[in-house]
Amino acid sequence: MFDLTDGDLQSTILGCGDGPASFNAELTGRGGRVRSCDPIYQFEAAEIESRIAASFDQIVEQTKRNLDQFVWTRDIGSVEQLAEVRMAAMRRFLDDYDSGRAAERYVTAALPILPFADRSFDLALCSHFLFLYSAQFDQAFHDAAIREMCRVAAEVRIFPLLALDGTRSPFVDPCTAHLRASGCEASIETVAYEFQRGGNQMLRVRPRLGTTRGDTV
Repeated sequence: MFDLTDGDLQSTILGCGDGPASFNAELTGRGGRVRSCDPIYQFEAAEIESRIAASFDQIVEQTKRNLDQFVWTRDIGSVEQLAEVRMAAMRRFLDDYDSGRAAERYVTAALPILPFADRSFDLALCSHFLFLYSAQFDQAFHDAAIREMCRVAAEVRIFPLLALDGTRSPFVDPCTAHLRASGCEASIETVAYEFQRGGNQMLRVRPRLGTTRGDTV
C-alpha cells in the first residue's frame, strides 16, 4: 500500500487510524519502531474482539454484493479467502494488543489532533481512512488531519485515494494543491498493491519544516 522499503521499515513510524490491524504487531516482531493511534484503543481486547465479531459477517456480505469492485488474485481469490486473511490479521492484532498497549504502542487518539510532539516520527501512515470516508468527513477535516500528520512526521503517506463508492475522492486534488501552496512536497504515486479496483495510488507528502497546527495547508 505504501511502497515501504527496508529503510522505511527501520525508521520511526506512526500509523493513524490503524484500528484492529496487524502491522504494528508484525513490524514490532521484526524489531521495528512503530506506534498506532485510534480511538478504538480506549477499549479492552475483549470489547474490540466483540465489535469485530459483530460486524465481520456484515462486511463479508457487503463484499459479496460488490465483487466487481475488487481485484481478485491467486493470493486472495475469493471472499472466503479474504475473510480468512483478514481474520488472521485481526487475531494477530488481538494477541499483541495488551502487551502493545502497556508498551504505549497502541495509543488512544484520533485525527485531527494527535498527542505527539512536532517531528516525533520519520513517517506517518494512514490506511483506508482519509479520503475513503469522504462522505463522512469534509474537506476541512481532511486538511486539518493531513496538517496534523505533517506536524508530527517528516513524511506522510495516505492510501488509497478512493472513496467508499470506488470513485476518486473529491478532496484529493484540493488537499494536494493546499499542501503545495504551503511549501510542502506532495505527489500522487502508483503502488504495487491494488485490491479495491482502481485503488493503487497513494499521496506522499514531505512537509516543510515548521509545520504546526496553526499553519495553513
